[in-house]
Amino acid sequence: MSGPILCLERVKVTYDGILVLNAPSFEIQEGQILAVIGPNGAGKSTLLRLLGLLEGPTEGRVLFRGQAVQSYGNLLAVRRRMASVFQEPLLTDGTVEANVALGLRLRRIDSAEVNRRVQEGMTTLGIGHLATRRTRTLSGGEAQRVSLARALVLDPEVFLLDEPFAAMDPPTREGLLVDLKAILDKRRITTIFVTHDRNEALALGNQVAVMIGGRVLQVDAPERVFAEPINEEVARFVGIETILRGHVQSVSHGLATVEVAGWALEVAVPLTPGECVLVCLRPEEITLFPRGAILTTSSARNQLCGRVIRHLPAGSTYRVTIDCGVLIVATVTRQSWEQLGLHDGAEVVAAFKATAPHIIHCA
Repeated sequence: MSGPILCLERVKVTYDGILVLNAPSFEIQEGQILAVIGPNGAGKSTLLRLLGLLEGPTEGRVLFRGQAVQSYGNLLAVRRRMASVFQEPLLTDGTVEANVALGLRLRRIDSAEVNRRVQEGMTTLGIGHLATRRTRTLSGGEAQRVSLARALVLDPEVFLLDEPFAAMDPPTREGLLVDLKAILDKRRITTIFVTHDRNEALALGNQVAVMIGGRVLQVDAPERVFAEPINEEVARFVGIETILRGHVQSVSHGLATVEVAGWALEVAVPLTPGECVLVCLRPEEITLFPRGAILTTSSARNQLCGRVIRHLPAGSTYRVTIDCGVLIVATVTRQSWEQLGLHDGAEVVAAFKATAPHIIHCA
């Protein structure tokens, strides 16, 4: 098995004495599409600049294909094996075709080969019909497609994307995400993609790295990162709003009883009596019923009584907060909200299955 294409070893980056990135060990495997997510100021763009050799570490070293970058002697030679696309397209004031060809011409590629790659790249990104258009007349989405085509025609070994969809409207962003995902899957280009948008990470990445406070806290398959966060910081960032601290009271027949604020919750997770845990519940795992309803059709072992304290619209759903002695957040469709006659102040039962919670062991 080949080693990683990029690796950080004992890397730290400080600005004016302030530590902004701490990466003792970080690897990118060949062919991987890694989505790096985290809040603003987490260090995502700094990490990307290091991996793209646009910035050097304060401490530690960057390895490309197993060799420390400094040993190459010429950073430009290594950078030429990479391509980057940023939030702003950074196009020259010329035609679309000339912009797509720019990097190839700077590398003195044969004219016939330049023309072949440019035509293929424009077709792949759906901008062939814009070839003679001046870049200043393009929409934001069109301009970013030109920027992507300009990078991809270089056949990079490593492709770096820094929030490339941040300034786009949702329909434009979704269309470009679908097209880019198909291109990357087909060509198997090693890609590092920085975003603060969880949905973009799920759509594009086959691995997700979560960065918070200058540290990479978890790297895993997207479904595992979002369903099984490693700690409370990651859990909150990936959208788990209900995090309840409790103590394991007993374990019997594969079910653990966890005491949380006077409630005895049953969870289908191997636990040890006496330990402290965090019970994590995603909003979509919780079902609401009017107080007093007979829950004969529900298989949920956990049923907590409470009162709706607020609801906020979120597209076709409501994000509902219930006070059960602890705060629980559930997602309810607008149709269900109306059919159940729910309202702020309504007494409800918040129900969830024993298999629903993700458990984090307290330090």
